[in-house]
Amino acid sequence: MTRRAPWRAQPAAGLGTVLTRRRLFAGLAPILGTAAAAKFTGLGQAAEAGSGHGAPTAHARHSHAFQAGRAVDHQANGFNPSDIVRDFDMGQTSRLPDGRVLREWEIVAEDKEIEIAPGVKYPAWVYNGRVPGPTLRCRQGERLRIRFINASSHPHSIHFHGIHPANMDGVDRESGEVATGESFTYEFEAQPFGMHHYHCHTAPLAEHVAKGLYGVFIVDPEEGRPEADELVMVMNAFDTNFDFSNEIYAVNTVGFHYQNEPIRVKRNELVRIYLHNILEYDPVNSFHVHANFFNYFPTGTSLQPTEFTDTIMLAQGQRGILELRFPHAGKFMFHAHKHEFAELGWLGFFEVVD
Repeated sequence: MTRRAPWRAQPAAGLGTVLTRRRLFAGLAPILGTAAAAKFTGLGQAAEAGSGHGAPTAHARHSHAFQAGRAVDHQANGFNPSDIVRDFDMGQTSRLPDGRVLREWEIVAEDKEIEIAPGVKYPAWVYNGRVPGPTLRCRQGERLRIRFINASSHPHSIHFHGIHPANMDGVDRESGEVATGESFTYEFEAQPFGMHHYHCHTAPLAEHVAKGLYGVFIVDPEEGRPEADELVMVMNAFDTNFDFSNEIYAVNTVGFHYQNEPIRVKRNELVRIYLHNILEYDPVNSFHVHANFFNYFPTGTSLQPTEFTDTIMLAQGQRGILELRFPHAGKFMFHAHKHEFAELGWLGFFEVVD
């Protein structure tokens, strides 16, 4: 697939900078309001499912401007980021003849339109009805069995990051790529402990990831981790007009959600964040917390932190565990430290209470 250059306004004579639609929107929104700015720049557009793997066509596009005074309809979406942030799917467990734990899940891929900002609809591909997919959680050494059913109109797979046999890798028909209406069962040992993730690995790979087929996969160490208030944050974005350039940025899919509904935590309690960057079409993402520092455990594969900081940078697929305590009550902002991303949705608050 040839990458098309995103639309760019031509700079005025004598100016050396190039103004993208996203920068234009960020500049106009405080002046005109989000609805007018979106309509002016075209960033309120979303594409319906087009031909092939969802490539937009002229007749398939329709406009969804940001709508002032509205909130995203989480019930219609079938998921709420306020729930996703603390939702861990432990699957169903039983015992194998040798006494080991067998942990099982069923995951279904389907086509589903979701609302990613007030008035902005997006034709996503989803695992179990949501973006990101369920946060799968297990313990090191357990036997894992995941039955994957493809109810989508396109072939899909699940590729797990971790250690497993080649025939469970989800990269082709032999290892778990599934045609419409078919199923496949992935089975492997939970190794190594850490914070991993899973995503569709069917070509064109960038499109399958960008449209929502990904989720977090946590393998706890055998001895566990210290008790904490645990949060899952998946940094993602959406190319609403299919020009290979994102227009909406978020954590757990809905832009500005945690600004409107802050994440409540307790003062002095250990907070553990499972942070994952799955951003497509941008080379790097970041996380910054205001008025605090955190211990950082890259990929979560060591029990010793490598850094004590307030900002980290992650390329696509990178992830890690952040641990921190808030010594003061109040509202503390967190956001991407690329301000364009923050202004287009990747911004929220912790509300620290006694």
